[in-house]
Amino acid sequence: MFVTCGGAAAVYFVENPGSAMAARVLTYNHLAVLTAQHVGMVVISSLLAATTALPLGILISRPRLRLLGTILENIVNIGQTIPSIAVIALSFTVLGLGFNTALFALWLYSLLPILRNTYAGIMSVPPGVREAAVGMGMRPWRILFKVELPLAFPIIMAGIRTAVVVNVGTATLATFIGAGGFGHLIVTGIMVRRLQLLLSGCILSALLAMLCDHLLGMVEEKVKASI
Repeated sequence: MFVTCGGAAAVYFVENPGSAMAARVLTYNHLAVLTAQHVGMVVISSLLAATTALPLGILISRPRLRLLGTILENIVNIGQTIPSIAVIALSFTVLGLGFNTALFALWLYSLLPILRNTYAGIMSVPPGVREAAVGMGMRPWRILFKVELPLAFPIIMAGIRTAVVVNVGTATLATFIGAGGFGHLIVTGIMVRRLQLLLSGCILSALLAMLCDHLLGMVEEKVKASI
């Protein structure tokens, strides 16, 4: 449904650009390039964040590192208050312009909700459940994979879904450092005062965010049914 809506929106804006200036930007080829750039930034940075934050969240939830986990959780909560545009700006000052800089900034910003939810999900497992697993003779690694992670899975997935949806919105800011994406339409629309360009960027970004959340929701339901 979301793919159909996105395609219909793209066709509408290309066929009804509103002005000659907007028509030079709203072409099928240009929209395809911007879509590929935006989706690429979101998918790659989210995968990198998940592969980094999930193991780290599991590591700091271990009994020997609980103190470190508490400290990191507080740091993550503070880090989440930093505006996304500031993260992108700081990354630009170090790495310069381009797609890779945007990937780094998005990866860094999306680490926080996944790490926080992974740690919080595992820590929310009732102590009695762990004690019962130990009493059954289960080793620590088996308790982790058979007890803690399955019970923490909904909370972990909530963090991943939040990170991906936030990434879709944050990726629109990547146009300021030359990474393209739907933000190019929004910024161009503001600069030349063309509502069609502004609306096209906003609507396509919103539909992409809803599509990503819907797909991750389907994955979550399938995984929950199998564990």
